[in-house]
Amino acid sequence: MADQPHQPDVVPPTDASADALLEVIKIVALELHPHRQSIMSAGLDSSLERELGFDSLGRVELLQRVERAFGVQLPDQLLATAETPRDLLRTLTTAGARSRMVDARPAKTLPLSEVDTPPIRAGTLVEVLDWHVQAHPDRPHLYFYGDRDVADEISYAQLHTGAVAVAAGLQERGLQHGQMVAIMLPTSLDFFYSFYGVLLAGGVPVPLYPPARLSQIEDHLRRQASILDSARASILITVAEGQGLARLLGAQVEGLRSIVTVQELSSGGDGHVAPTLQPEDMAFLQYTSGSTGTPKGVILTHANLLANIRAMGQVAGTTSRETFVSWLPLYHDMGLIGACMGSLYYACPLVLMSPLAFLARPQRWLWAIHQHRGTISAAPNFAYELCLRRIDALDIEGLDLSSWQIALNGAEPISPETVTRFCERFGKYGFRPQTMTPVYGLAESSLGAAFPPPGRGVRLDRVERDPFTRSGKAIPADEDDSTALRFVSCGRPLPGHQIRIVDATGYEVAERQVGHLQFQGPSATSGYFRNPEDTRRLFDGDWLNSGDLAYIAGGDIYVTGRVKDLIIRAGRNIYPQEIEEAVGDLPGIRKGCVAAFGSTDPASNTERLVVVAETRETDATAQEHLRQQIDAMIVDLLGTSADDVILAPPQTVLKTSSGKVRRAACRERYEQGDIGRPQRAVWWQVTRLAWAGVLPRLRQAWRRVTEVLYAGYAWSVLGIGAAALWSAVALLPTLSWRKAVARSLSQLLLRLFGFPVRVRGLEHLPRDQACVLVVNHASYLDPLVLVAVLPTSISFVAKQELAEQFFARILFRRLGTEFVERFDPQRGVDDTDRVRQAVRQGRSMLFFPEGTFGRAPGLRPFRMGAFVVAAQTGVPLVPMGITGTRSILRAGQWFPRRGAVAVTIGAPIMPQGSDWAAAIALRDAARAQMLGCCHEPDLAPEFEAGPSIPFPSGRG
Repeated sequence: MADQPHQPDVVPPTDASADALLEVIKIVALELHPHRQSIMSAGLDSSLERELGFDSLGRVELLQRVERAFGVQLPDQLLATAETPRDLLRTLTTAGARSRMVDARPAKTLPLSEVDTPPIRAGTLVEVLDWHVQAHPDRPHLYFYGDRDVADEISYAQLHTGAVAVAAGLQERGLQHGQMVAIMLPTSLDFFYSFYGVLLAGGVPVPLYPPARLSQIEDHLRRQASILDSARASILITVAEGQGLARLLGAQVEGLRSIVTVQELSSGGDGHVAPTLQPEDMAFLQYTSGSTGTPKGVILTHANLLANIRAMGQVAGTTSRETFVSWLPLYHDMGLIGACMGSLYYACPLVLMSPLAFLARPQRWLWAIHQHRGTISAAPNFAYELCLRRIDALDIEGLDLSSWQIALNGAEPISPETVTRFCERFGKYGFRPQTMTPVYGLAESSLGAAFPPPGRGVRLDRVERDPFTRSGKAIPADEDDSTALRFVSCGRPLPGHQIRIVDATGYEVAERQVGHLQFQGPSATSGYFRNPEDTRRLFDGDWLNSGDLAYIAGGDIYVTGRVKDLIIRAGRNIYPQEIEEAVGDLPGIRKGCVAAFGSTDPASNTERLVVVAETRETDATAQEHLRQQIDAMIVDLLGTSADDVILAPPQTVLKTSSGKVRRAACRERYEQGDIGRPQRAVWWQVTRLAWAGVLPRLRQAWRRVTEVLYAGYAWSVLGIGAAALWSAVALLPTLSWRKAVARSLSQLLLRLFGFPVRVRGLEHLPRDQACVLVVNHASYLDPLVLVAVLPTSISFVAKQELAEQFFARILFRRLGTEFVERFDPQRGVDDTDRVRQAVRQGRSMLFFPEGTFGRAPGLRPFRMGAFVVAAQTGVPLVPMGITGTRSILRAGQWFPRRGAVAVTIGAPIMPQGSDWAAAIALRDAARAQMLGCCHEPDLAPEFEAGPSIPFPSGRG
């Protein structure tokens, strides 16, 4: 058998390329639509979709015919971008005669030394990447096939360098710790640099799928707008060509302040500051594909992801000797977590191609496994079906799949027919039946939830139809039962994880009884981002609801369908995927483009069975014959007919980004009467999107105007008030008068600003003795608020730098402020002595123990001066918390906004000694109270405290 794939005969290009191209297009179009006479008048500017009727699969066939006719290899992107024959012709004029990627096979990957152990101590994805960079920086991590036939080899060090450049660019654009960054990029190296760059910058990546077809741009952008708004993304990373369309999103998404490319981010400086990440920090936001409703953002932490990757690797026995081959989209959890993160963790080389490369020529996937001796690959069921339907024997002459050890099949319902036929057909090419590995997972469990033992192969369960549909009992069927239903085992729960099946009341059901699948384990999400209602429905105590129906037999999980997709008709449970698969096998119906769903009849309030099937047939007689065949098929399956069978043109059945049928969305379109309506022109969709963004822009503009006006007013009031305060303080003769005026003017300013201030705990302030007060520092407004609400007997301790400014020095010194040095230890000791003496003389002193403040919320590490003073003087320490000022005027911003302020005064703490241990105890007790008062996170582990005031041993 020849070692090279079949080389088709080609016709060299001629000057009549346009006529030859149109001839090919007409031939294929007439094959798709033999009754559409208008095809014969097609020209270079005819619409491939609206006028010539080319759907996605039709485009695949067309590109293959054009390549054979002209002897060229066309870019895979043409599947998505070509709108007219002229677009194809323009590409033909620049395309040289090149062999296919599957024909020009690259040299096999050189064997790599084995990595003894993966980074088992790593707690975050960033630590995993850093571990590999330190251990083997030049080890190849990724072999990426882009537009060229030769793969780009990327090492761990190169990945890290590209990611750091993106991280620096994000931080230069003001990305704060924990902020969301949306990534709308195709499969490319830029995606990897962006994803890990966001993590290295301290942000949270939100992968989005890019638009596949311009003709569907409106539906796509509206869908992405809802995700961006839900995620509160502040930055969107996309390709340069998509920035214009992305700005249509920006008009409708509040808070999206920057739309940039990887090149723009990477062109900045090298000022990357590594953030401190914890295992429980959010690693990324995975939006569900939305097959049953609005997409929801699944919160996944570093701990969730690493627990899932380690559990899957434990079952599969994954080591660095594996080679993972993938074409899966990077915005989908199977591609991102399973392929990319899994191979990163275990140091497996990852061979990656784009989804378009696979869809255009499915044999590329199999040839890549052959060429790189791939051992692991994964795909949804439709991919295995596509290989069966689209790959000719001539395309895979010499193919060898004997290296393939684990062929994961998941992410959508698994067809027993598909896995059986795939094993049979490709067995002659070295594919072993035990390689096929059906699995079960979901985004809410990071990725995997159940795996079978490796090498076991497919386990099918045949059950009696009638008991199953009427009562959900999976009774084993006899071998000669031709009506039996078949289900595929997805294995058993991952190590450390649990799965149970419960009934509607929450009680676990018996074996072989269908019920609701619930799960728990370290991979499980904590909920949906900014979606408390759906999060509440997700949890049942400690268990999470999957939304799937399943049963357990012999310890194995058998998933039977989605709860929301189940159709209940005449007391029987109808599973739509069985109908969809059977109807899709009929000649004339597009395979995988059938939707079956229930729709409530408003007259009888009963559920009607509706089937929508895509077809290219336009002749009325042929369509009626198809309807009869569909109805007969359903009667044979269910013993009852469908209430409504609709034959619709291609692109009618809505699908998710991962290819699942969106039955709920199809039902909604059906009930609105929109099924079968042609897609609007791209210009009309873009116009509608632009118009939809007008009102949000107007509202944003008005809000911006009011904010600017308010800021101008606030600064004017503050300027006048500050001048009056400084003059009064400078001129009044006594301290008590100066403090009284400062308090009154501060209260007046707060009223003029419109800041309501609520004070709680004033009764905790000692009335008959001095004390030391400590309060968190959130904004420049804090002193103004505290002067307004606290008794005038309290004085402030401020940093020495303020004493070096003329106006500040006059103001604060005339108000009795004590200045302390933060950086010179000896001066700090002297300043501490002076403050201690003031307290002993009966003055109450207020400290900001953090010493500074920042933009991000959180209580920073404390300096010890206040606690040393309180311990050595024996006076009560009063902790306080101030909230609201950070939102009104943040660090680094001079644009005040309206808001409310609250000051909470905690219970006094008496020192239990005068030594260093007593001061430490005061600090810790005060910190605990202040965290409760200010309602902000504890950032002490994330910052290193600067030089603090030393404890002055041997004094007082």
